[in-house]
Amino acid sequence: MFDVAIVGGGPVGACAAALLARGTAGGGGALRVALLEPGAPAPLPADAPLEARVVALSRASERTLTRAGAWPRIRGPRLSPYERMRIWHESVAPDSEQVLVFDAADAGEPNLGFIAENRLLQTALLGAFTDAGGHLEPAQLSALEITDAGVNLTTSGRALSARLVVGADGAQSTVRRAAGLTAEVCDYRQTAIVASVATARAHQATAWQRFMHDGTLALLPLADGTSSIVWSADDDLAAELLGATASGFAQQLDRASDLALGSTRLVSERTSFPLRRLAAQRYVAQRVALVGDAAHVVHPLAGQGVNLGLMDAAALAQLVLAAAGEREDPGALGVLRVYERWRKSEVALMSTAIDAFDRLLAHGSGPVARVAQRGLSWVNRSQELRRFFIRRALGMSGELPLVAR
Repeated sequence: MFDVAIVGGGPVGACAAALLARGTAGGGGALRVALLEPGAPAPLPADAPLEARVVALSRASERTLTRAGAWPRIRGPRLSPYERMRIWHESVAPDSEQVLVFDAADAGEPNLGFIAENRLLQTALLGAFTDAGGHLEPAQLSALEITDAGVNLTTSGRALSARLVVGADGAQSTVRRAAGLTAEVCDYRQTAIVASVATARAHQATAWQRFMHDGTLALLPLADGTSSIVWSADDDLAAELLGATASGFAQQLDRASDLALGSTRLVSERTSFPLRRLAAQRYVAQRVALVGDAAHVVHPLAGQGVNLGLMDAAALAQLVLAAAGEREDPGALGVLRVYERWRKSEVALMSTAIDAFDRLLAHGSGPVARVAQRGLSWVNRSQELRRFFIRRALGMSGELPLVAR
């Protein structure tokens, strides 16, 4: 029997697995951990082109990944630190004094975080997990039986048992359904379009974001000088953009970016996914815990989805290891409810703030929305407010797990 079985080897599940297999600050020794992931990707060749699907990693996530043993595998020429963020509403020009600017120098930091390929992050964490002695099971979960004594997992490969099962298997979580946990889902009626683009002007190690009446556009700086775009567009517009030729799409992108980086050119295929908000009613049940997208999905406009999930992984690992160090059952509901209270409140705060940004800055109209749009320039004029938001962006505020501090 394993101590913990984790279903889903994406970045969040692999991070939880690596932390549990290594042992963390404030907890006990390493645990026996199995990680179910049927489609683990091959590591990226050093000379492979940068992929468009990227994540923005906060300082708290960097520290967590370091403790998980993955950061040395991530750090290198494919990783892009960014030093500034420029955020503006379509009612002002991208070089206007009303543009909200966050600069790492204002907080005495070398950068505001890092842009990393999703695949690079995942393979680094999977490697750290197996190096720590974890068991990677290349199988799909087909059934789950929860008993007083433990959890029995039926997979496409073989049967496993554990004292705790962690659902890190995404928004359509099999673990969540099998445990009888429900979730509220809200359709934003938007589609996120992801691609890599070349721009006429250098990205200046800056993340650019423009709020528009029909969505939000982010341009994230990549290490080779190109940018990854995440364009959260209303569904009708998204369908038009996905059906356009490469040159037609670039023209629309030039309009949406207001030529903040000059003219653009597609250098990758376009991928897309529908945007929905998901909030599990409960994160835990007896011998079951949910992390990442299995527990919560937020709008991508703030780039916080993976960071929230990594903090879930760190918090759960901290509490489970501490319980094991005290010879408590890691699957006991009392242990898991502490995790649920901790992370559910943190996620709710962030999710509410992100929804307010989308509702008021991207789609808002009327006096309240206009006040919110002018609020960007008000924040820009206050050094204290800018520092507050920089700390939030760095993931350095709130109740952080020990490994993230």
